[in-house]
Amino acid sequence: MNNEIEVNASASDVWDAFNDVERIAPCLPGAQLTEIEGEEYRGVVKVKVGPVNAQYKGKATFVERDQDALKVVILAEGRETRGQGNASANITATLEALGDDRTKVGVTTELKITGKVAQIGRNLIPDVSAKIMGQFAENLETLLSAPAPDGEAAAEEDSGESGEEQSGVRAVSGPEAEAVDLLDVAAPPAAKKFGPIAGLVAALWIVRRIFKRKKRKKG
Repeated sequence: MNNEIEVNASASDVWDAFNDVERIAPCLPGAQLTEIEGEEYRGVVKVKVGPVNAQYKGKATFVERDQDALKVVILAEGRETRGQGNASANITATLEALGDDRTKVGVTTELKITGKVAQIGRNLIPDVSAKIMGQFAENLETLLSAPAPDGEAAAEEDSGESGEEQSGVRAVSGPEAEAVDLLDVAAPPAAKKFGPIAGLVAALWIVRRIFKRKKRKKG
């Protein structure tokens, strides 16, 4: 999948944000960072398709960080907590300055996904991805326009961490992420792409497939 977003912020500010996982994670709908160990970032991603909920627990690591080229490559892997599917994504993001306070971000994602969520259909996944990236861009702009945290307060907080926390696993506190309803996200693009009736049929088809599979499992 290939997506492009534009953010009303300088390339240097966007670069700093992309390299501060703890700061940027809440910008991605459905994502929640829970702990950090060295260069490994662990958390959950919550999604749902209508009434069916799924939560992926996993980790993300930086594969490449090239500040000169303004490029980052991230590998994310997760498993559905009920053991019904897994997902992995190799994400490459490249930044391009369009001006002093405008940056274009190109995102290429190689996604592998199995389980219930995969049933939304191959043709709808790009539309879902584009909508989520749009929400991410809006959240990122809000983040970057907020006042920077006080330097002294941040320093005091860092100095208050124990040696064990600094060298081992550090828990990350924050509000619980709200699950992204993929059916709700996918329905508008589908309706626009195929027409109102076809969009409704596509949505009903997704729900029918989910419940049909659940019925087969019970049988």
